[in-house]
Amino acid sequence: MCDYSLHHVASRPARVGDKLVTTRFVNTPTGGFAAVDNTPVAVCLRPGTELAFDQDVACEPALGILPARRIGQRVARFRQINMDQPCVHHDALEFPDGKIILVTRLCEGQHATVLQMPAVARGTEREVNPASAHKRAGGETAEGPALDRLASLTE
Repeated sequence: MCDYSLHHVASRPARVGDKLVTTRFVNTPTGGFAAVDNTPVAVCLRPGTELAFDQDVACEPALGILPARRIGQRVARFRQINMDQPCVHHDALEFPDGKIILVTRLCEGQHATVLQMPAVARGTEREVNPASAHKRAGGETAEGPALDRLASLTE
């Protein structure tokens, strides 16, 4: 996902193996991820996406007069927080030690690689109509017994 403040920025979904860089996007106060070779385009991560950074992650200090803070971690999992608050940043990274940092607080110019994307639940990539699922020789649909039960309830 891309944070609410990036809805007016060109974007694309992340892919395994993407080489990303943390950046600030033009005409927004928001930071996020972009492909190393196409920094004007935001790369949107799905919750559960795992990243590996080239160096220990650094984030902006709470007070702008202090130096950047090193997290001491190089791997993180993307997640969204504070979803019940519509006008705040939601995109965050969770580190193995449990620390959670908003993506927009990351210092610019840090390089990361998408290691792994979250699994997609079966059937969410495409819509399956249980009534039209193809039947196997034994009368079972190609989608399995669970859909057979669902189809029998809708008939």
